[in-house]
Amino acid sequence: MKLPPPLSFLPPLPSPPRLPRLPGPRLSSALVGATALELAVLAGHLITYPLGLTPERPESPEHPESRAGSAGSERPESPARTDRPENAPARPLALPVTGDPTAPAAAPPVVLLHGFIDNRSVFLVLRRALTRHGHRRTASLNYSPLTRDIRAAAALLGRQVEAVRARTGHDRVDIVGHSLGGLIARYYVQRLGGDRRVRTLVTLGTPHGGTAVAPGAGLHPIVRQMRGGSPVIEELRLPAPGCRTRFVSFWAELDQVMVPVETACVDHPDLDAVNVRVTGIGHLALPVHPAVAAAVREVLETPETGEADVPVTGATSAA
Repeated sequence: MKLPPPLSFLPPLPSPPRLPRLPGPRLSSALVGATALELAVLAGHLITYPLGLTPERPESPEHPESRAGSAGSERPESPARTDRPENAPARPLALPVTGDPTAPAAAPPVVLLHGFIDNRSVFLVLRRALTRHGHRRTASLNYSPLTRDIRAAAALLGRQVEAVRARTGHDRVDIVGHSLGGLIARYYVQRLGGDRRVRTLVTLGTPHGGTAVAPGAGLHPIVRQMRGGSPVIEELRLPAPGCRTRFVSFWAELDQVMVPVETACVDHPDLDAVNVRVTGIGHLALPVHPAVAAAVREVLETPETGEADVPVTGATSAA
């Protein structure tokens, strides 16, 4: 009698289950490129940073025509004029803004507000783009890195906006804020009545919903206010009926400071807001990238009514 092979009556053992493949530390080419660009921007900004440490100097209140003429010509004793009609708007004397004097009168001045531990030098590229193409009056403001409270910084911004209005004769201004600067401007607009003074607020990489990445939060109170769930962030979630300011927020998909990246979007039912997605760059590149600068200029030239999504060539898209 032929015996069966040993153990042939046992069923075959099942093969061991395949473990799921864990994602490896692969970096996309876009992230590598964005990181390289961030480092290049940082290196360049370290060079230009000293240029923005001092605030802008107001232009001389003396008008060019008062200096013109021959050496023996009479000159007024004071820059004040008495032949101006009583109800006519005052001349923009000590005006700390630059731009094309032939620009349309309807175009409001643009106030630029930097981010945390930064200064007005971060807007060198954007400001040049605005003045070259838009012929707009611009004012770059500095606030102290020792500022400990977003509310206090917003109140200071309000006083500076009033000064710009008085010097230019415009009822409203536009504001462009990078990172913390955008949050300060939003608090001013939404909580301190600044919507009466600000036509358009453009934010670049601003933590509207709070960010989980807050280096130095234990050392600086204003950094803690940028974290999700802080009292300031919760205040900005409160109702804001009738807010008259238009919001345009640029957020970068590769922004390593905004966590999650969508926190840089304005999400509020009472606000007129458009969020523009920027691809291929990170946080530091937002105020210096040419495509973003062109898009910001286009936003500021867009009428308030009937606004459409902002098309940006190449690097960005409306979201």
